[in-house]
Amino acid sequence: MNGMVRRRAAIWLLIPMLLAILPGCQLSGKLAEWTGTCGVVNEWVDFLILNDIHYDRIEGAEPVPDDQIGDKAGQVKYTMDDHPCSYHQARNGDAAYLAVGTPVFALKDYRPEFRVIANQQIYQVDHNPHAQTMGELLDIEGKVANVSLVSGNDGSIIGYLGADAAEQFVRELLPLQYVGFDEINKQTKPEYGISLRVHLQDGTSFSIGYKPEANAFTNGAFGTESLKILILSERDRIKAEAWM
Repeated sequence: MNGMVRRRAAIWLLIPMLLAILPGCQLSGKLAEWTGTCGVVNEWVDFLILNDIHYDRIEGAEPVPDDQIGDKAGQVKYTMDDHPCSYHQARNGDAAYLAVGTPVFALKDYRPEFRVIANQQIYQVDHNPHAQTMGELLDIEGKVANVSLVSGNDGSIIGYLGADAAEQFVRELLPLQYVGFDEINKQTKPEYGISLRVHLQDGTSFSIGYKPEANAFTNGAFGTESLKILILSERDRIKAEAWM
């Protein structure tokens, strides 16, 4: 018994070294083989993949009423949370927590490439490899109520862009070339960013991160000089009015 205890203790002491040299799925497999457990606790983002498009659930949104549910867009074929130690790579039909067989529907008034519904919850695009512009990524033209500056600490609203500024922000954002989060992350350095929230006319909202030094939106696009001037001037105005 003591020998087995020492063996298991030695294995767990090796985990930091294994993390440095093995991909996560291989490490899980080795731990499962050696200890009978993969030793990994996964806390997935509540995601869904359909037609190569990655969606994340909008947290805090009200359940979607039946009259807003459109045509069926697909269904869940694999639940990642049921297989925490597998070598499975996420692909079409996969979801983090939605059960296998859960139907996925379009949301009326929005393109399914932007938003879909599962279990009456809204899932919004996080990455769309088919999108060429931010307008193709985000189906929000004519649907924005306002844009707010929010705290990077707790997400609370500090203030709102002026009506003309919000209109200009959306107008200049949507034609930008979409390159994706990974490309933005690769081409820019870490910096203290500006947190914005786009509020839609249906009462829902979503965040947009902006890196002023890089003039880049973390959602996947590089900005124009006029957008940079707009965002910085509105930030300064809002913070001054909030005595910050």
